[in-house]
Amino acid sequence: MTVSETGSASLDIATEDERIAGLVDLVTVADSTTETIPVEAPFDGERIGAIPACGEADVELAVERAREAQRSWAERDIAEREEVLSRFQDLVLDRRKELLDIIQLETGKARRTAFEEVQVVALTAGYYSHRGERFLGREKRKGVMPVLTDVEVNHVPVGVAGLISPWNYPFELALSDALPALLAGNAVVIKPAEQTSFIALKGKQLLEEAGLPADLFQIVTGTGPDIGPTLTETVDYVGFTGSTATGRIVAEQAGRNLKKCSLELGGKNPALVFPDADLDRTVEGMVQGAFSNTGQLCIAIERCYVHEDIFDEFVDRFVAATEELELGATYDFKPGVGSLVSEEQLEKVTAHVEDAKASGATVHVGGEARPDLGPYFFEPTVLTDVDLDMDLCCEETFGPVVSIYPFSTTEEAVEEANDTDYGLNASVWTSDTEFGRDVARRIRAGTVNVNEAYGATYASIDAPMGGMKDSGIGRRHGKEGLLKYTESQNVAVQKGQGMAPPDGVPFWLYAKLTSGALRLFDKVPGLR
Repeated sequence: MTVSETGSASLDIATEDERIAGLVDLVTVADSTTETIPVEAPFDGERIGAIPACGEADVELAVERAREAQRSWAERDIAEREEVLSRFQDLVLDRRKELLDIIQLETGKARRTAFEEVQVVALTAGYYSHRGERFLGREKRKGVMPVLTDVEVNHVPVGVAGLISPWNYPFELALSDALPALLAGNAVVIKPAEQTSFIALKGKQLLEEAGLPADLFQIVTGTGPDIGPTLTETVDYVGFTGSTATGRIVAEQAGRNLKKCSLELGGKNPALVFPDADLDRTVEGMVQGAFSNTGQLCIAIERCYVHEDIFDEFVDRFVAATEELELGATYDFKPGVGSLVSEEQLEKVTAHVEDAKASGATVHVGGEARPDLGPYFFEPTVLTDVDLDMDLCCEETFGPVVSIYPFSTTEEAVEEANDTDYGLNASVWTSDTEFGRDVARRIRAGTVNVNEAYGATYASIDAPMGGMKDSGIGRRHGKEGLLKYTESQNVAVQKGQGMAPPDGVPFWLYAKLTSGALRLFDKVPGLR
């Protein structure tokens, strides 16, 4: 693995400090809030600023302001809401350098991965800005009595959506979830991860510049245990992206308060490589799928199952490609791998690898921290001989670590892929795409890619994305990702005869005639 040269690819920290300090003013705080939480840059561990440590009063104030603003926003034409998203897309693309700088400063990720965030937010804004009327407009449905019963379905905004977003993709997972909620006529209150709140605040600033009413999009900063419960209790909808353990807590709180919720949680994602796979393409895609964002990606590949006929060749090629990855703490597009986000994350990744090594796993490349690059760097790591007794085998590592296993039959591969409590993402690698589709349908995961690691499903915004099993409930993207922020309302207009027997008709005769009509309706095309 090579190390990137810093050269001119550094950031003017003084300028960034100024920029970031101004964003703090966008946090919703009550007069009594004075405590702050320091924020550091993972590249060097240095403090870059501080955010307010919000409490219950701040959350209640944010929700109150959002609820007031939502009433008039919901009355606006859908086309007006679409225009805000369209202008926001332009601003995201125009200001991408500034956005990339802030994302890297807060997360320590490689700039290539930061660009993925900007790209997906722009894609999401563009997608929904053209589909509001199509997805939210009144839908005609069949009435119980043809001609006499007119039925329509309206999609009514839930009110205030509360979103709890993570640190690994802080711009994308805050804004991409907020955009459809806003288009649906809701207000949004976001609690971003305390490590990465500044980029969410920058998103708020751009939305308001695009024409979004100021109070409609509120941000409260602080820790989950301090303000998460209050947020869940006071909003009308809860969206959470993060660990399965925390997701269970959020789901319990939402359920106790009878709030709708969606949860995108952890994954221990498998890849299945069949003997006819194009190994050049597969290795390239798998390296991206395993080590993008230094493996801190819920849909990243952590388990790789390779057919025994090509196992040795694949391992050799995959290890060689991993060795070529460039690590670096720079603000240019040269490095492919950046830093982990924190000491806590470094400790978890290190513990998984050390446990595997002590229990007999073979490390082919990597396996060590790199303090020479920065306090939280860890080498991309490839292991074999990993078994069920190792933490690495079954627990989500959320770092640049992948384990490779041989298989002999398709049935065995599918069984191994499904042998997990998680079901978020998977990939299948084969030259026979119809065979790949068939295998994909047998894998219990919310998204399955054929000859791609995760980008094909995730970037196809028109299709829903989410998890099965312990990987969550609900979906983002597509029509489903918009309508989840609404309540379906059935409105029926009855003309002429009502739903009871006409005057003077005995009920026995009414029942007989109605039964006959039901039989007729079922047999006549167009009336069913």
